[in-house]
Amino acid sequence: MRRTLLPPLLVLILFTLAVAAGCAENRTLPVPATPPPTPVSPMMPSVSNETLVSFVDHAVAYAKEQGDQRALSEFSNRNGSFMQGELYIFAYGYNGTTLAHPINPEAIGKPREGANAVFVKEMAETVRNGSGFYRYVYINPRDNNILESKLGYGRQVADDWWLGSGVYTGPVNGTGTATVTSLKTL
Repeated sequence: MRRTLLPPLLVLILFTLAVAAGCAENRTLPVPATPPPTPVSPMMPSVSNETLVSFVDHAVAYAKEQGDQRALSEFSNRNGSFMQGELYIFAYGYNGTTLAHPINPEAIGKPREGANAVFVKEMAETVRNGSGFYRYVYINPRDNNILESKLGYGRQVADDWWLGSGVYTGPVNGTGTATVTSLKTL
């Protein structure tokens, strides 16, 4: 009886050793060449506050160097040097009249009305003494014309007009009414 158990037992031991040797084999797993992208929160603007301020400051310097009319013409040019990615310059008189807007050129020369008049007036008050940040709600023409939160920065150019730019920071939460929050520092 011992003889009949020995060969299967020997086969079982050899099989176990062979399997164990295969499991202990050194294998290197493939490593991805680049890490997967980190998802970006829809509430995070893709442009920094510093970039926004620099863009507006450059536009103010351009206006002072080139004169009002030439600068306003360039700011309104959809293919001009003040259309950079999602950034563009808009300009308003302190009376609420649109002076430059490359995305909404049909508004140039007209006073803003309704909710637009409210935030333009409040933004103007924010920048009247120099410059400032403001948060408001605006239709994003590059995202199916939906209302989105926007962080803007504006600066006074002269006693009668100011200019600014802004970045969309994500969908509106809540009612979506146009409001402005004046932020002197962020």
